[in-house]
Amino acid sequence: QYYDISAKSNYNFEKPFLWLARKLIGDGNLEFVAMPALVPPEVTMDPQWQNQIEKDLKEAQDTALPEEDEDL
Repeated sequence: QYYDISAKSNYNFEKPFLWLARKLIGDGNLEFVAMPALVPPEVTMDPQWQNQIEKDLKEAQDTALPEEDEDL
């Protein structure tokens, strides 16, 4: 079985896999179902952790970068 597919645009990308699954299972009516969108876990930040992250960010922003790339 031949299918025009495009991995870049996801055009008919599932068709060869669906065809193979139908052949392996022996059911011509087999259909893929859409994967449900999962809700990401909620992150709780305690104030101490948030202050540490903000301190690290401020320190990184204030750090001067070298002018020359000596290792190149």
